[in-house]
Amino acid sequence: MSKWIHRHDISDKVWSILSPLLPGQQGGWGAVAKDNRLFINAVFWILRTGSPWRDLPSSYGDWKNTHRRFSRWRDNGIWERILERLINNPDFKWLMIDST
Repeated sequence: MSKWIHRHDISDKVWSILSPLLPGQQGGWGAVAKDNRLFINAVFWILRTGSPWRDLPSSYGDWKNTHRRFSRWRDNGIWERILERLINNPDFKWLMIDST
């Protein structure tokens, strides 16, 4: 069973797609990530709501640490690498066409 905190957190299916793409895996270079899923849910919460980082619910963890990790991933090109891999395997279930 998943560890959803909020109703819009990513599903187990989405997590199974994202998880192997993320840094901090067991056996990989560097430290093992504490909770990549919670971090991804926190970032998605910020993106969905448009809220400032300071308004991140505490159930997602400390906003400063989350923002610092988000920025580190940005600076290291991790978000770009994830997007590139996902573009090669699109999920058309969420496709939206906007005519404006």
